[in-house]
Amino acid sequence: MKIEIKALAEKYGTPLYVYDFDYISNRYTTLKEAFGGKKSLINYAVKANSNLSVIAHLAKLGAGADCVSIGEVKRALSAGIAPYRIIFSGVGKRDDEIHDALHLDILLLNLESEAEMKRVEMMAKELGKKARISIRVNPNIDPQTHPYISTGLHENKFGVEIDMAKRMYIYAKKSESLDPIGIHFHIGSQLTNLTPIRESCAIVADLVRSLKAINIDIKFFDVGGGIGVVYDDEVTITAKEYTGAIFEVTKGLDVTLLCEPGRYMVANAGVFLTKVLYEKVNGSKRFVIIDGAMNDLIRPSLYNAYHKIEAVEVEGTLTPADVVGPVCESGDFLGKDVALPPLEHNDILLVHSTGAYGFTMASNYNTRAKPAEVALEKGEDRLIRRRESYDDQVALELEYLKK
Repeated sequence: MKIEIKALAEKYGTPLYVYDFDYISNRYTTLKEAFGGKKSLINYAVKANSNLSVIAHLAKLGAGADCVSIGEVKRALSAGIAPYRIIFSGVGKRDDEIHDALHLDILLLNLESEAEMKRVEMMAKELGKKARISIRVNPNIDPQTHPYISTGLHENKFGVEIDMAKRMYIYAKKSESLDPIGIHFHIGSQLTNLTPIRESCAIVADLVRSLKAINIDIKFFDVGGGIGVVYDDEVTITAKEYTGAIFEVTKGLDVTLLCEPGRYMVANAGVFLTKVLYEKVNGSKRFVIIDGAMNDLIRPSLYNAYHKIEAVEVEGTLTPADVVGPVCESGDFLGKDVALPPLEHNDILLVHSTGAYGFTMASNYNTRAKPAEVALEKGEDRLIRRRESYDDQVALELEYLKK
């Protein structure tokens, strides 16, 4: 879809997130078709972009939801995803979250420790329910990605090792308050190599075979998410390569395959628009100061992540510049040594690949308002979240203010 950047910036203001819903539809359809006739459920990872309109769009396409807080579970339900299509994951669930998840009767709770399992068992017994569970297995495979988004090694906080998982399944099978129906692994995000996915899947598939041999009937085989996308020049995995590797190592298993794509669905559906405030030169160092900041898009500061940045309808000789925001931190940048033409006040910069972990990680640091979000679909644009005001930010504090 052709995006009229200047018109959108004028209509909705900046900073601004814009999402191409037609692109999201295409990504979902491509992945669903790659699963072919296999029993499968695509559970969108809500944490990637939790805007209700984004979730609702995927719900209409047939997606379920992978959630990591009770708030995300409630978002999924509000957006129209049925409870039996919702998974509640996460390494630390509070008692109230477990209680609400059991009460809402979602598909399953994905457990990450023996202590958590026994807590869920106790609460299910108190409520007179049988908790449907899966256990997150840590296969100890190096995902070959950024350390902050690696989750499948013993040094990471996620999941349990194979032997512990087997003991947990045997315990759950004997429990009157637990129903072990699923198994799960997720080794990391932004995966661009098929080998660790295949190896992890094979390890977990072997565990499922051993569990079925002792009459523990695993019905759902959750391969997690993490399929990489192109930010710069990455060579990524195709949907068919991804599912082909899964089919290869799960052959003969009577299970429903679950996957949890987030970044894959939405990263390259989104762009971030920001206006130039000023240019500044310190000695030989050029800075382009913009109205967007690390509170709007933290990935470059947090991960040193790369996002392509380009000037909209501005020509001239390209020279390196650091693109920085107004936040009072030296770490407030969206790009370093970016080749840009000479820029003036109100020129627009376009930051690519910001549909995932952009707005959803935004904050009000420096009492800055979170930006608006806009959807593009079938040639039309519409607001899906208005820009915050100062009153929005202080609403939960004013009633307690003592002067």
